Amino acid sequence: MVIKNHNYVLLGLSLLLIMVVVASICIGAVHIEVSQLWSMISYHIGLSHKPGFTSQQFAVMFNLRLPRVLSGVLIGAALAVSGSAIQGLFRNPLAEPGLIGISSGATLFAALTIVFGGKLLVMVGSNYGYYLLSAAAFAGAFITAWAVYKLAMHKGRTMITALLLTGIAINALAFSFTGLLTYISTDEQLRNLTFWSLGSLGGSSWISIASILPFISIPLAILPFMGKPLNALALGEIQAGHMGFSVNKIKRTVLILATMSVGASVAVAGIISFVGLVVPHIIRIGFGADNRLVIPGSAILGAAMLTLADLVSRTIVAPAELPIGIVTALAGSPVFIYMISIQIKKQQV
Repeated sequence: MVIKNHNYVLLGLSLLLIMVVVASICIGAVHIEVSQLWSMISYHIGLSHKPGFTSQQFAVMFNLRLPRVLSGVLIGAALAVSGSAIQGLFRNPLAEPGLIGISSGATLFAALTIVFGGKLLVMVGSNYGYYLLSAAAFAGAFITAWAVYKLAMHKGRTMITALLLTGIAINALAFSFTGLLTYISTDEQLRNLTFWSLGSLGGSSWISIASILPFISIPLAILPFMGKPLNALALGEIQAGHMGFSVNKIKRTVLILATMSVGASVAVAGIISFVGLVVPHIIRIGFGADNRLVIPGSAILGAAMLTLADLVSRTIVAPAELPIGIVTALAGSPVFIYMISIQIKKQQV
């Protein structure tokens, strides 16, 4: 059953996100009651002068939990909204940002920094080295996406099929070079590469949030308004042009914004799979294929799912931490297979 009123759907998804955020902040090695959470917020903003919590709880909440939860919300929303926009652009439900080389390019440049930038990382120090690695991954995402876009351009036009095929080729090339770097890396470098490829929100801080906020907030603000142009593009490029939309402008806008959000996400959290692929499918199956709902709905649901996955990753094997990429893959793969089976059954009826 498809719900026609988009506002009800978005409100329900927003309530789900709020519940997941509250649970993720409260649950952990240092337990925080919901009433204590509100007491901390009131005390911090000056509404209350009687703290009903310990100093340890306050420090854990504001210095550890809250930055990590906000990172999960931002990165989950960025990956999901980019995935839904890319699927709308390619008119292919199997498309995702990694298809056009964003993730593979970021991984390649991160691997280059880890393997060959060891001395530079030592010179700048561990803290600045983290930002150097993030900057390299961000640059790699943009360079590969730009290369795919330019190679797919012919006589001033960018063909969707050419973008798809070029992205597959660039992906294969980038991953082959990453494999070569993995082969020649030392044991310590190999551990760092493995940790990066599995993804983690463990390095989240207020500084890292501030560094990615501009690159994620702009796509999150603009891409939901691309629903109507992408709906027109679903009818075909010629039909979209007749309806008054600039097809090339739609392509450039979606690709640039998707690269910004995914590049920033990968730079901070590493490779996190299935969020950009599965979340838009869930929205389409549950609420219809209108991109005016799919894109903002994917952003909210993606934020909730990644925040929940991070909660599982840091509590299921406590005091150790499971890489979040493993959690999203273990949860996303069966869901994706199930959704594919549903679509096959619908086509056979």
